[in-house]
Amino acid sequence: MEYKRSAGILLHPTSLPGEYGIGDLGENAYKFVDFMEKAGQKLWQVFPLGPTGFGDSPYQSFSAFAGNPLLISPDLLKEKGLLSETDLSQIPEFEPHNIEFGKLINYKTELLKKAYANYKEAGFADKTEYEKFCNENSFWLEDYALFMASKEYHGGVLWTKWEKSIAFREASKLDEWKEKLSDLINYQKFIQFTFFDEWKALRQYANQKGITIIGDMPIFIAYDSSDVWANKELFTVDEKGELETVAGVPPDYFSPTGQLWGNPLYRWDEMRKDNFSWWKKRFGKLFELVDIVRIDHFRGFEAFWEIPGGAPNAIKGKWVKAPGEELFTEIKRTFGDLPILAEDLGVITDEVRALRDKFGFPGMKILQFAFGKDGDKNFLPHNYSRNSVVYTGSHDNDTTKGFFDKAMNEDIELFEWTQDYLNYYGAEIVFPLIKEAYKSVANYAIIPMQDILNLGSQARMNFPGKLGGNWSWRFSWDQITEELASKYHYLCKLYER
Repeated sequence: MEYKRSAGILLHPTSLPGEYGIGDLGENAYKFVDFMEKAGQKLWQVFPLGPTGFGDSPYQSFSAFAGNPLLISPDLLKEKGLLSETDLSQIPEFEPHNIEFGKLINYKTELLKKAYANYKEAGFADKTEYEKFCNENSFWLEDYALFMASKEYHGGVLWTKWEKSIAFREASKLDEWKEKLSDLINYQKFIQFTFFDEWKALRQYANQKGITIIGDMPIFIAYDSSDVWANKELFTVDEKGELETVAGVPPDYFSPTGQLWGNPLYRWDEMRKDNFSWWKKRFGKLFELVDIVRIDHFRGFEAFWEIPGGAPNAIKGKWVKAPGEELFTEIKRTFGDLPILAEDLGVITDEVRALRDKFGFPGMKILQFAFGKDGDKNFLPHNYSRNSVVYTGSHDNDTTKGFFDKAMNEDIELFEWTQDYLNYYGAEIVFPLIKEAYKSVANYAIIPMQDILNLGSQARMNFPGKLGGNWSWRFSWDQITEELASKYHYLCKLYER
């Protein structure tokens, strides 16, 4: 695939402004697309769009196929007649720059339940479209809706703690459970129908403005997910549902004890038996939602870090080979040219690079990695190839302002060297670094919104290994100056992006 020289912004929809406690797919999402167009931006990169589970992380989702109910817009539901002015008249007071997930989830769920009740009372208002959606997505929706209905019925606990007959999908009991939970199942289907309807309209609007959506595929699946529950034979869980082995990474830049993600690993031999059918369905669905897919932890398709189930950290693991070349050959045979970006950070070997390059996937370059205490010269712009994506930082990094504020205090020589490299000697170093990304040869330059706004560490999105307090940052429109769009539009023109 040809990746034309372009610039873009990394911003998850949850970080959009709005009065409902979290960004959603309503008016502010369209306003953000308009801002991007004025700023000359051609790429909008988001995190995984699935329903969030443990720790509110988009990388730990209840489904590899479903959409996040929290992104559904109450205002768009009101436009459809599914919520009233009265329903939206008593909005709790939410923090404008921080998502309060506990309070938010209760409030938003109450609104969605009201919308479903009204939809049901109206006789499933757009029944033909609803039934079409359910039929076309039955390969994942049936399992997902039953999973989420069962989870609600059992008080939200992990599926291994449910009644045995549904936890282990006893064939003689499934129809009984479907009958008992039919209304909860239909609610989940309604939610997914609504999410995909809103997302499809927003994506179409962005595409019409010349903006490409870059989505995100976590390589691994959450343990507490409909995917694992419905397809146990494909994952490393035993007959009791216990984890035999789990995913993570060895000690690295982010953590001296590695990262223990806790996701089950794949039984690749099982997946080979039907030519990776599950993966084809997964890629196919994501290609329906976004224009380009960023694969998180791409190196896991060449070899993955296998950690024993129950391990306290990720130190005692081992590298195990994965059939990445075989898989992507089959995916390419099915879909043709693959619009994929490879997150190739961490412990990268020649074999990983060979796999990436065989399929022409652009890799990632993080500018902060070039200038840290243990700076890696491979991340300096003069070492880039065209077929790459440059970022100032990622969702796992500090903001660039926060990063250099610490660097100034901890290592003044390093900071002075950075100034020499950038040929900039002022105090505000974020914009000069962004310019460095824009003028590099990398085909794509994508900047986190926090760096566009020159925000400090308080706006950081995620601290790897830290439980709680992540994924909550939001911006507000009063942070957008009148000059900001024209400033970036000029930068795109100057560096031909």
